[in-house]
Amino acid sequence: MIEEKNITPVGKFQKTHGLKGELNAVLDIDAEYFAEDNPLIVNVEGAYVPFYAESVRGKGATTSLIKLEGLDSQEEAKALVNEVIYAEKDKIKDYMEEEGEGLLLEDDLEGFRVVDEEYGEIGVVARVDTTTENILFIVETDEGDEIFIPAADDFIVAIDEEKREIITTLPEELINLNQKQQ
Repeated sequence: MIEEKNITPVGKFQKTHGLKGELNAVLDIDAEYFAEDNPLIVNVEGAYVPFYAESVRGKGATTSLIKLEGLDSQEEAKALVNEVIYAEKDKIKDYMEEEGEGLLLEDDLEGFRVVDEEYGEIGVVARVDTTTENILFIVETDEGDEIFIPAADDFIVAIDEEKREIITTLPEELINLNQKQQ
């Protein structure tokens, strides 16, 4: 049985492609990972189910067309549209290290300080919420407030592993939205 604590989101199926069960997927990792017989894990009715790629071909820098074993029609593939793709954390780390690349997983970012380019130090990542479609950093401020920051490229400028900092560019509304009312 695949447990949530052992997997991490690595992409999302966007839509079907063609009539033979191919899916258009946006991936945060190299598509070769799945071409090498590593499972794509999808939450199906509350259970994490492994699927294996029959074929993987690039469609752009982060988009791939993936044909899964056992899904042979557009109708069958439709069941996975908009589903998050997960991979086993240990396998990804091993794979990325072999390629000479570093990979930070969400759990690794707990305890990092969040520093905004305009507003300065915001707080510390207390935990990372991966239960929703959009991953959220739950940041605890020095005042004891919690700020929910989407882990989106639009807001993250850089991650400095050495300093254990996440550099952001956040809209003022996002910072003020979750602060305690005075």
